[in-house]
Amino acid sequence: MPRPRTITDEQLLDATGRTIKRRGPAFTLADVAKEAGVSVGTFAQRFGSKHGLLLALFTPGTEQAVRAVRAAAAKHTDPVEALRAGAVAAFADLDDPETAANDLAQLASDLADPALRVALDKHFSTVQAELAALAAAAGLPGAPEPESAGRILHALGNGTAIQWSVQPSGKLISLLRKDISAVIDAWAYAA
Repeated sequence: MPRPRTITDEQLLDATGRTIKRRGPAFTLADVAKEAGVSVGTFAQRFGSKHGLLLALFTPGTEQAVRAVRAAAAKHTDPVEALRAGAVAAFADLDDPETAANDLAQLASDLADPALRVALDKHFSTVQAELAALAAAAGLPGAPEPESAGRILHALGNGTAIQWSVQPSGKLISLLRKDISAVIDAWAYAA
């Protein structure tokens, strides 16, 4: 009879996320196992490899990003403010230069792997669709069609996060609010 699981896959994936934030793409299964307080074999048994672990991490990561966007937007009755808050919230967990640099370094590694790139595309598309829905609700007169607006705001957030991780000054969230507001305000006040 197999031994019962004492740690969930969700806990293992949370430990993986924390490890990536601390170590970037140089993390090993041993690093993650230490963070989770389990053996390397636990990860190998459940996910097969570091690659399998990274693939598994995308689903909860995407779900977390969607929850963050929706929760931030739900705090506002004004649809323009909901869009602004949702666009910023997609990047809220990167407000530390080292964490942001490590997450973005992992992003670069993900882009180099075809299977991870497909998972990343799904993640980006899902977050962009959330922002597109908020943009549609905001009805900004100068905004492009909602799908483009969602993609533009997400790309702006990614670019701002990369720039800030290279030249951190102040808080990323403050910079994101400023940059995203500049675009949303331009769409709102377009003639």
